Amino acid sequence: MTTATASAFGSLLRDWRRRRRLTQLDLGLAADVSARHLSFLETGRARPSRDMVLHLSEELDVPLRGRNELMVAAGYAPAYTHHGLDDAELAEVRASLQRVLDGHCPHPAVLVDGMWNLVGANAAVGVLTELVDPALLGGPVNVLRLALHPLGLAPHVVDLPEYAAHLVSRVRRQAERSATTGLRALLTEAVGFCAAQGLDPGAQPRDRIVLPLRLRHPDGELAFFSTVAVLGAPLDVTLDEVCIESFLPADAATSAYLAQRAGAYTVPP
Repeated sequence: MTTATASAFGSLLRDWRRRRRLTQLDLGLAADVSARHLSFLETGRARPSRDMVLHLSEELDVPLRGRNELMVAAGYAPAYTHHGLDDAELAEVRASLQRVLDGHCPHPAVLVDGMWNLVGANAAVGVLTELVDPALLGGPVNVLRLALHPLGLAPHVVDLPEYAAHLVSRVRRQAERSATTGLRALLTEAVGFCAAQGLDPGAQPRDRIVLPLRLRHPDGELAFFSTVAVLGAPLDVTLDEVCIESFLPADAATSAYLAQRAGAYTVPP
């Protein structure tokens, strides 16, 4: 392990420790490693074993992408695979995820990656996409951009100030905890959408049990709340980052409308 490699690993380790708001003593106690040894690792004076890299990554709750980066920085091969969703190795998982999406009909559901890019959806998501400018649906679709863009869902959201602030808060927390590159830029873009529409990205929601997504739809107001599901034990970087967001009707009228439209949606791009 060269001095440069040791320095690269130490810098990454220190960054993750600080992002978790831990001192060397805090991490040492949690990982049963002396603070002195952690200091040597962070300054490049000591070389971590492969098991030590994985052990510290686990204690710091580093995403799989970040664990691979730590492994490479320490001079080891990546510990986790990184396939595309269209690769043959993930074909069965992708098919199962699509079955989950389709099984959620007649309620909308989307599959997004770590950058909020749409990588899967069910037909019912058409009730949302039919409200946005078709230009936003060409090429790769970013769900966050679709929600906050002035030509997207934003003009149709009844409680836009609260909902926009909620989305900004979500991507800010994700950027803080994730190893996915580009999330900071996406956060800046989201804040920019808020500023362009006179919205406060730091607005606090009113006293509620759950913040609904209420939409002005040509057929009447629709109300949803959403759930976010992730894979329970992913061992591939891509599968560690994808999630399914399912939209459920928040009132009887929305439930009845979605049931009425079942089977009549336009398949999303």
